[in-house]
Amino acid sequence: MNEIVLTVPMLAMGGWGAAGGPGGPWWIFGPLMLLFWVAVAATVVWLIVRRTRPAEPTAVDRARAILAERFARGELSAEEYRERLEQLQ
Repeated sequence: MNEIVLTVPMLAMGGWGAAGGPGGPWWIFGPLMLLFWVAVAATVVWLIVRRTRPAEPTAVDRARAILAERFARGELSAEEYRERLEQLQ
């Protein structure tokens, strides 16, 4: 009975090799499956990092912040602030 239990899976995997053990090219699927799951995990980590990283401010955002600071310090009047803000859009 033990011979049948061991022989059937070995025949399904390509028979017996020259060294008396399981042969055939089926051994490659273990490392390939490992590489596949490593790639899946790396992709998931990359997507999570990409989604949670804060967005960098654009040049327009920085210009608006500078205008707001200048307006807050009193360097610009309300009219000048609005005009310059409209020009940025």
